[in-house]
Amino acid sequence: MGVSLFNLEGKIALVTGSTHGLGMAMATGLGKAGATIIVNGNSSKQKIDDAVAHYKSEGINALGYQFNVANEAEVIQAIKKIETEVGTIDILINNAGIIKRTPLEEMEVADFKQVIDIDLVSPFIVSKHVVKNMIAKKEGKIINICSMMSELGRNTVGAYAAAKGGLKMLTQNMATEWAKHNIQVNGIGPGYFATSQTAPIRVDGHPFNDFIVNRTPAAKWGDPNDLQGAAIFLSSEASSFVNGQVIYVDGGILATIGKPSNED
Repeated sequence: MGVSLFNLEGKIALVTGSTHGLGMAMATGLGKAGATIIVNGNSSKQKIDDAVAHYKSEGINALGYQFNVANEAEVIQAIKKIETEVGTIDILINNAGIIKRTPLEEMEVADFKQVIDIDLVSPFIVSKHVVKNMIAKKEGKIINICSMMSELGRNTVGAYAAAKGGLKMLTQNMATEWAKHNIQVNGIGPGYFATSQTAPIRVDGHPFNDFIVNRTPAAKWGDPNDLQGAAIFLSSEASSFVNGQVIYVDGGILATIGKPSNED
């Protein structure tokens, strides 16, 4: 009985930005739990094909669809195609996102708007069009990938923090409006993870590496696979009465003010 709560057999999961990194890690977790994975990306068809091949090598049923999550016309067309060719989407993870590290006083308005469009507006667009069939069948799971920047500020990431703070509130409002249809909308807030993108700053002695290790009670960077449990939980029957929450998978960073530099 307990295991069946987390079983995703027969479910179709669309994970945006799932060709690499944290999106791929979460999608892999869902796939291992039995879900069919709809792989999304917008950079190149080759990257999507390579990702699909990777999932299949892991024994996961995966199909790839290239579309821009910030373009509503593309989203509408892609969702119709997915529903026709694969089936109704049961699980949506809004993971696609970008970050631009620029001091606010130096940031171009166009760059600020681009971050907001991809990190905040696109989850609204994709959810808006996926949720219609969820409402019709009275069942669905939506997970928005938030951030510790949904709670905290940090130098040079003002646009990203504004978007992720907004995404936390959008998550709560989606839950407020759609819970009556037996749809659960929650968020995951990743901490700092060891990915290819963070590799250059994770070397011993790098100031940011030392900062993260010392700032995190777990005293280490997260492994992308550490996100799989939260993703499976929020995608499964186990979370049927959990709504409007953000689960922070951060090694305890948000739980503490930090430790003095002379403390072991």
